[in-house]
Amino acid sequence: MRQLLQNDDLGKLIIRLSVGVLILFHGINKVLNPGSFDWLGQMLSGVGLPAFIAYGVVLGEIVGPLMAILGWQARIGGLLMAANMVVAIVLVHLPQFWTLNDQGGWTLELQGMFLFGALAVMFLGSGRMAIKPD
Repeated sequence: MRQLLQNDDLGKLIIRLSVGVLILFHGINKVLNPGSFDWLGQMLSGVGLPAFIAYGVVLGEIVGPLMAILGWQARIGGLLMAANMVVAIVLVHLPQFWTLNDQGGWTLELQGMFLFGALAVMFLGSGRMAIKPD
C-alpha cells in the first residue's frame, strides 16, 4: 500500500490525463465549430495582433494536450497548454481576474486549474508511464 501511495509516476500520469483530456475537449469543440476561430481572430485584431494567431489555439488545445496525454514531450505539451491559458486569461477573462463567483470561489477557477495544471505537467514531465518517458 505504501508503494502505491508513493508512486510519483502514477501521479504524473493522473495530472497529464486530467489536464490534457479536459483541455482537449475545448480544442475539439473549437475545431468542430470553426466560427470560434473567427471570433478569436476578431478579438486578436481588436488588440492589434494578427487574426491568424487564433489558429495557435490548435497548438494549445489539441497538440499540447495530446502530447501530455501520450507522455511524448510532455513538458513541451505543458508549455503549449500553459501559454494558451495565459493568452485566454489575458484576452478573454482579464476583467474577471479579481472577482469571486456566487459561491465565494474565484471566477477563474477553471482557467486557473488548467493553467497551474499545465505548469505542473511542464515542470514534472511525463514520468515512466508514457510513450516516451523523460
